[in-house]
Amino acid sequence: RRHQCTVLSLLTDPGFCALQAASMGVDPPEQLELRPEEATGRRVSCGGERATVRYVGPVPPTAGLWIGVEWDNPERGKHDGSHDGVQYFTCRHPTGGSFVRPAKASFGVDFLTAVQQLYQIDSEEVLSEEISISSKKLKWGVIKERSFQQKIERFKVLVSKFDSFRDSSVSVAESAGREWAGTRRRNQEDDTEYLFPEKEVYLYVQWLDLSSTLLSCWDNVSAITQQLERLEGLQLSNNRLRLPFDPSAHSEAFSSLRVLALNSCELTWPQILQCAPMWPQLEDLCVEENDITELQRPEGVLQSLKTLSLSSNPLVQESVLSVAALPRLEQLNLSRTELSNIRFDDATPGCQTAMFPALKILNLDHNNITEWRVVDELAKLPSLLQFSCRGNRLVSSDGNPRTANQLLIAKLGRLSVLNGCEIHPEDRRGAELDYIKMFGEEWLKAGGRSQLDSQFTCQHPRYLSLIDKYGAPEEGELKKPEPFALKNQLLKIRFVFPDEVDRKPIEKKLPACSMVVQKVKGLLHRLLKVPAADLKLSYSSPKMEGTEFEIDSDLKTLQFYSIEDGDQVLVRWS
Repeated sequence: RRHQCTVLSLLTDPGFCALQAASMGVDPPEQLELRPEEATGRRVSCGGERATVRYVGPVPPTAGLWIGVEWDNPERGKHDGSHDGVQYFTCRHPTGGSFVRPAKASFGVDFLTAVQQLYQIDSEEVLSEEISISSKKLKWGVIKERSFQQKIERFKVLVSKFDSFRDSSVSVAESAGREWAGTRRRNQEDDTEYLFPEKEVYLYVQWLDLSSTLLSCWDNVSAITQQLERLEGLQLSNNRLRLPFDPSAHSEAFSSLRVLALNSCELTWPQILQCAPMWPQLEDLCVEENDITELQRPEGVLQSLKTLSLSSNPLVQESVLSVAALPRLEQLNLSRTELSNIRFDDATPGCQTAMFPALKILNLDHNNITEWRVVDELAKLPSLLQFSCRGNRLVSSDGNPRTANQLLIAKLGRLSVLNGCEIHPEDRRGAELDYIKMFGEEWLKAGGRSQLDSQFTCQHPRYLSLIDKYGAPEEGELKKPEPFALKNQLLKIRFVFPDEVDRKPIEKKLPACSMVVQKVKGLLHRLLKVPAADLKLSYSSPKMEGTEFEIDSDLKTLQFYSIEDGDQVLVRWS
């Protein structure tokens, strides 16, 4: 069972492991005596902003001790670590540094203190509450006290009465913000269920959120996780962690880890690869909004990875293929990475690439893709089932977004989900048939079946397979460009009323480009004397008999819905 928690554990003190007191609602500890060799590199909070200590010492001509910090938010700072011509420390940003007095900087609280103040229990309050599982009320019996590592206050552990019981399923009872794992047992004499706590819930912690803390290094993170034997998911976003000296030495501390989030941690890809030996079983890695530019091939690490999110990193697009050899990678998020092109040169048009062999889900939202040949390259991926490319500039010749989606469906033959929407069989059939007709004339000019030009094959790798599937287009079916004249833009539409069997159909000629659905409803209001707000429209086409398409936006034109001459609009009202 997966359980999302913020911080849930009772552990030994991991030294300088610190959590930001203010963000957790706990009182800050007394200010420790600062020693430069211990304080430098640690994380602090000051005025609601986080920073890293870069210097501890005097700053003449002022008296007393100062802390030189590099702010996470460089706009918070005033200088680059220098004062009166003396460079006390360096910053990545010219205005990222400040000097603050020690009394104004909080080093947070240790892990145990934070857990104690967040999850302490008042046993009398618990005993006054009724707890039910599956409509069965639990009876609390003898109360026994335990202490944990002599580091925290004594908690009241609720232990139920023991008598003649038989084991039932393991369950969890929740009260006062904590969970207690135990075994449900039934008293055969009075048919009453009891809960037997077995271990503290921290032994069962699977998900831990340590985002936006004052943790300063991976050694401290390891000191926590090595005591969470079942930890599967770890959230470490918005931290600044020093890299470990020997990453492989920490692999035991993360031996069960499957999911890791390191968003907004100012990490580069080489740094991530350097840390990767710590996570031998990692399956899901999220490193969004970091300093990742050029990717390198993961050699001997991350080989179990199934999901990788690189969103919002300014990637060098030629380096994307560096992660293509990950054997188990099924889901890749490259949204907002400034990509404009991707090529698989190991495969010719219409063939499959050996790269990304297991990739099923690809997100390229909000990039700079403008060329349809990029989509043809993606068609080479052997396992691609779900694709998202919203926020790009892929447009069809008619400028209709719906036509662009049809082109995507037709070009990507194995796709089952596009932009988060399921592709139904009728959607695919309609898109592929329209694709054949849309480029039919171009296909004939390129030689047709007999001597097809290689350039056409490169631009339309699936065209021949679609002809084999549906047959070659007839001359009368080809979609040819028409002169821009009013007579060519008028559609003959037949309005029918399925819920009003006695009402005769109405035929009208309407302009496809300028006639929005709102005006159509206004016309029907005048003809039917029915309020426009009550009208519900859909349409059907003789090309796809039995299928009805909803017209769900009053501000879209008839052309947007691809309504063609001779189509039938179904009119209903409440």
